[in-house]
Order: sequence, then C-alpha cells, then structure tokens
Amino acid sequence: MTLLYAIVCAADPARDVGRLVTLAQETGWTVQVVATPSALAFIDETELEHQTGRPVRSRHRHPSEPRPPRADAIIVAPATFNTINKFANGISDTYALGLLAEAPGLGIPVVMLPYVNAALASRRPFKDSLTRLREEGIHIHTPDADLDPYPWSLPLDILNGRPGR
Repeated sequence: MTLLYAIVCAADPARDVGRLVTLAQETGWTVQVVATPSALAFIDETELEHQTGRPVRSRHRHPSEPRPPRADAIIVAPATFNTINKFANGISDTYALGLLAEAPGLGIPVVMLPYVNAALASRRPFKDSLTRLREEGIHIHTPDADLDPYPWSLPLDILNGRPGR
C-alpha cells in the first residue's frame, strides 16, 4: 500500500480529520496522522490511532526509536496561516514542518488545503508564501475559511488524479 501522511494543523476542521482518514483508506491509502503541537488540542488522538492503527505523531522521534517509513504523499489539511508561511520560508521548528521541509527535495507530492480567514489571506506575506510554494510544485487549493462542509475529499481527488470532483 501507499503511505499518506495527513498533516493536521490547529483550526476548526481539524476535529473532523477522521473524515480524511476514512476517505483515504477507502481509496487504498495507509494513513499516518501527523499533528502540529497546537493541533493536538483539536483532535481525538485515541480515535485516530484506532482508525489508522498507528500512533499520531507530533514530535521528533528519540534516537533510540526506529525511523518511520517515508511518505508517498502528504496532505496538509487544514493548513493554517502559520504553517503555510513557515513551510514557504524553510522554517522547520516542529516535526510536521520538518517533514514538509524535506518533501519537495525528496519528490514527495504535497497537497495543501488552507483554512485561513479573509484578513490573513489578504496579507502580502501569505500571498508570497503561496506563490513560492506553488513554484516548488506544491499543490495549494484556493484558501477559503468559509467552506462548509470542509472539502476533505478535494486533496485526495488531486492526489488520485481526479481534480475538480
């Protein structure tokens, strides 16, 4: 099976990241949930670990721990203003950002589904970050914090070659 890292950031849709896990599993992905430290307050780790059969990762491994398998693809959803800007600027101060920092250099496809309010989305640093990431081949859906329901299937459709579904 192919391994999908589902990176979840601290935003309201994070509560429902299990929907992304279910959709991914239905299309043949093995899913590893990776949470930013702030996202831990939004998710049910126990439920996600039961759903995936894997521990939710949010920190770097200890030297005595085995290396986790490399992802075949990464989805970042919901992707926050903070994570997007840090990723674009090469900041790797969390486990999730470390994975993202390496992904383009390793040829791992990354799809981001931002969840950013209009005020933050209008900022020049954010727009510059989106441009920079897209230039590196990162697929980013147009940010819209008012999506209801949150389009969990969209990043999977993109990865599975079905954009626009």
